[in-house]
Amino acid sequence: MQPREQRALLRTRRHFLQTSQAGLGALGLSQLLPQPHAQGAESATPQNNPLAPRQPPLPAKAKRVIYIELAGAPPQQELFDYKPTLVRLNMQPCPDEMLKNQRFAFIKGHPKLLGTPYKFAQHGSGGTWVSELLPNIATIADEMTVIRSMNTDQFNHAPADLFMFTGNPRFGNASMGSWITYGLGSESADLPGFVVLISGGSDPTGGKSCWGSGYLPSVYQGVQCRSAGEPILYVNDPKGMTRDSRRRSLDTLQKLNQLEQQQFGDPETATRISQYELAFRMQTAVPEVMDISREPKHVLEAYGAAPGQGAFANNCLLARRLVEQGVRYVQLFDWGWDIHGTGPGDDIMNALPRKTKDVDQPIAALVKDLKQRGMLDETLIICGGEFGRTSMNEARGGSTFLGRDHHPHCFTLWMAGGGVKGGFNFGQTDEFGYQVAENKVGVHDIQHTILHLLGIDAKRFSFPFQGLENRLIGPTDESRVLTEILA
Repeated sequence: MQPREQRALLRTRRHFLQTSQAGLGALGLSQLLPQPHAQGAESATPQNNPLAPRQPPLPAKAKRVIYIELAGAPPQQELFDYKPTLVRLNMQPCPDEMLKNQRFAFIKGHPKLLGTPYKFAQHGSGGTWVSELLPNIATIADEMTVIRSMNTDQFNHAPADLFMFTGNPRFGNASMGSWITYGLGSESADLPGFVVLISGGSDPTGGKSCWGSGYLPSVYQGVQCRSAGEPILYVNDPKGMTRDSRRRSLDTLQKLNQLEQQQFGDPETATRISQYELAFRMQTAVPEVMDISREPKHVLEAYGAAPGQGAFANNCLLARRLVEQGVRYVQLFDWGWDIHGTGPGDDIMNALPRKTKDVDQPIAALVKDLKQRGMLDETLIICGGEFGRTSMNEARGGSTFLGRDHHPHCFTLWMAGGGVKGGFNFGQTDEFGYQVAENKVGVHDIQHTILHLLGIDAKRFSFPFQGLENRLIGPTDESRVLTEILA
C-alpha cells in the first residue's frame, strides 16, 4: 500500500473511532484484529475469513494440538530420566570433567552430585521409567513417546521460552500456535483458532510473546482465556450497550470498512471485518465452552476440576472442550517448576511433590478422555519444559534444601496421540543424566516434527518479512522430522 493510501486509511479509522458509539468494548477487541504492517499473508488465506479451515499441503495425522508447558523447567531426573548412578553417588563431589568449560546460572564452586530421592518403576509395554511422583501419568505410558534427549542452546528462562515457542530466543517472532493457525486456519467459526490458558499464578518468563503473532497478521496471535471470572476481557458488551446496539454498531463499521476496501483494495480490511464478526459471535460461544459446570460429575472428578477455580485441572478440561469445538491450537502454561532449592517453596522435597500432584491426575485424565471420545488419534499432545536441570545440587548460598540449576544440554519432553508411537522411548542421556548420549533432539527438530504431523512442510512454510522468508524452524535446514517416533 502506498504511504498516501495508508495515511488515508488511518485517518478514516481515527475519524470513525472519534465519532462512533462503539465504546471501550470495541477498542478492547483490538488484540484480536490484524494490523496493517503485516504483508504477504493474502496468498495463504482467504480474504473473507483468514481463519477459515484449510487443507494441509501434505498428508496429516494430527488435526489439532494441545501443548502443555511446565513453565520453569521441571527436573527430568525426578520425573522420567532415572539415573541409578546418580543415586549411588548422591552427594559425592562432581567429577572434574563435567565442570570444564561449563557455566551455570547459579551454581558456584565445586558442586555435589544429586541423586533423586524418589523411586522409579517401569510401566507399559515399552517399559517406560516413570517416577512415583506421577502415578496417574504412569497409567498412560502406552500412549506416550518419551524423548529424553532434548537439547537447547538457552539456559535462561525467557530466551528458552521464546526459542521453544517461536523458534528464536529473541523477541519479535511468531509463535508456533500462530504459525499453525496461519497455515491451517481453525475448524471453529465462533471461537479463536489459538487459545492460551494460564495456571500457577504467573505468565511464563518469556511473557505474552510466547503466543504472539510477531510478523504474522495479528489475527493469528493466541487469545488468552481465563478459567475463572470473565473468560476474555472486553469481549462482553460495555455497560449500557445491548446486543442489538452492538449489532448496529458493527453493521455500520462493516459498511465503512467495505467502502474503504472498495477504494483502497487493502485485503486487511476484509480481515478486520471478519474479526469484528468473530468477536461478536464469541460473546455467546466463549462463555458456553468455558463453563465446565456443564460437564457430568464423573468427568469433573476424573480431572479433579472444580468450576469457578483458575486451576490447571480446569484448564486441562477446558482444553478438551476447546478442541472438541474445533479450536486448532491450545496452549497450557503452568508456572512453578523452577526447582532451585533455595527454600521449601522451590525445592525437590516440598515444592516438587505439590506441583506434580497438581498436574498428574488432570494430564492423565485429558489423554484418557480424548481417547475415549475417539479424538486422541487426531489430537497431538506435547508436554515438557523449556530446558533441563543439572545433575548436581545447586546449594545456592549454602542452602540445605535440594534443588537443581538450569541445564540446556539435556531434558525430557513427551508426546501422545496425533500420529506418534505409544509406549515408545527415544534418546538417552549418559549415566549422570548430564549430556545426551544417543539421538540428540533439538528444539527445531520438535517444531519440524509437529508441523509434519499436521501436514505442513516446515522447510517450505515461510512468511516474507524485512526481506527474509522467515520460518518457524529458522533460516537453516539443519532440523529434521523425527521419523523414528512416528506411528
